[in-house]
Amino acid sequence: MKAAIHTQYNKNNIKLDIIELPKPTIKSNELLISVTAVGVNPLDNMISRGEVKLIVPYKLPQIAGNEFVGIVEKIGNSVSKFKVGDRVFGRMKLNKIGTFAEYIAVEDHVLAKVPEYLTDEEAAAIPLTALTIVQSLDLMHAESGKTIFISGGTGGVGGMAIPIAKAKGLTVITNGDGSNAERVLKLGADKFIDYKKEDYTNILSNVDYVLDTLGGHETEKQMTIMKKGGQLVSLRAMPNGDFAKRMKLPCWKKVLFSLVGRKFDKMAEKYGVRYNFIFVEGNGQQLQEVADIFSELKIKPSIDTVYKFDEVNTALDKVANGRSRGKTVITFK
Repeated sequence: MKAAIHTQYNKNNIKLDIIELPKPTIKSNELLISVTAVGVNPLDNMISRGEVKLIVPYKLPQIAGNEFVGIVEKIGNSVSKFKVGDRVFGRMKLNKIGTFAEYIAVEDHVLAKVPEYLTDEEAAAIPLTALTIVQSLDLMHAESGKTIFISGGTGGVGGMAIPIAKAKGLTVITNGDGSNAERVLKLGADKFIDYKKEDYTNILSNVDYVLDTLGGHETEKQMTIMKKGGQLVSLRAMPNGDFAKRMKLPCWKKVLFSLVGRKFDKMAEKYGVRYNFIFVEGNGQQLQEVADIFSELKIKPSIDTVYKFDEVNTALDKVANGRSRGKTVITFK
């Protein structure tokens, strides 16, 4: 089978090599999946650059890729939830990525069934982003009836975060380019703020939860609109000590992340809120919950560009350097 691998961590080169490898064998709790499409994410480039090796130190060479959609070709003896021929999708386990390949061996607990109304390309855009949202809301202990601000909600993350948050009973406020206001409001946002015309810090206060998709100076700005005891989860700032504990990292990494994340912990303490950083994990049960929400509302993710597998490096460059209005996807069929 064909697979795209990275052979060394290189901050200046995210190019992968396409090679031939044997089709994987499966264990009793695994399924052999014929991959039809994969989502391409900034995380894929971060891994190639070595930016997450303190969190997950992959042994190189490593097949790249984190999320996928495909058809079940073979099942292990202890697998009962799925059968041959099922169309499934998922985000791989952190320590066993490798979706940029024609076939993958996947543990059953990270899988969910793809809603019938979605194409393979649309389905491939969902797992990593959607699970990020669900796990962020869980980390916040988000309660129905409360308010969440999703920064930069006009992008791919916002496109999934808004309907998922609404399905969980939250009042959703977001901001972004005003040209996207109608689309975002249709997704279920209760209030949209055009960042070119208004500063959300002059409008909002007493917000219960914040999903920080921007990082940088915006992280502290978002803390200023929150009520005391509010919960902020960042996708873009820095890991902290609490993150290291949740990930069950070695003691020396807990100390290291406590130091590098101290700035944000102190910042949160200043405003009387709680700061968390998230690194999304595979979870089939949560993904099935998302699939059910999407099926009910017939939500379709925004797709920017679809590439063939032999264009994998073009796709990675697009994610790294191109302006996108949706997800970049690679198709195998």
